[in-house]
Amino acid sequence: MNEKCKCGNEYKDEKLEKILSKYEKNKSNLIQILSEVQENYGYIPENVQLEISKYLGIEMAEIYGVITFYSRFTLKPKGKYNIAVCLGTACFVKGSEKILDRIKQKLGIDVGQTTPDGRFSLEATRCIGACGLAPVFTVNDEVHGKATIDMVDKVLDEYMKKD
Repeated sequence: MNEKCKCGNEYKDEKLEKILSKYEKNKSNLIQILSEVQENYGYIPENVQLEISKYLGIEMAEIYGVITFYSRFTLKPKGKYNIAVCLGTACFVKGSEKILDRIKQKLGIDVGQTTPDGRFSLEATRCIGACGLAPVFTVNDEVHGKATIDMVDKVLDEYMKKD
């Protein structure tokens, strides 16, 4: 299929076809398909949602509803280094808001944004299940507990030196 979307990408590509081929055309496979798409693309592009809609025979609105309901899914590409700051009760009480403010200041972005170079993205999360280490932030899957402003600076400086 050579149909193109506004963004200029093809609706189908080999990666998506490979993912879809693993699943029967059954609505109950939506979350598994979205999970694989998220893992492979880093987010769930609109053109891919359209192809999933056609493949499973469900409305785009339903797919969008699932994507926006589950915080694990995202509609925007994340940075190479996705930083998440826990704002759950234990982390918040122990100062995670100050941690978040420092990261925003240091990277020059707000929650839900990605740096212009595509290296860092920032999100606020509810609870990551590391309350004993509060306050906590993660960079990709690496957990940084008992976080301080100095620790944030050190960790971000290390990531800024990479590539």
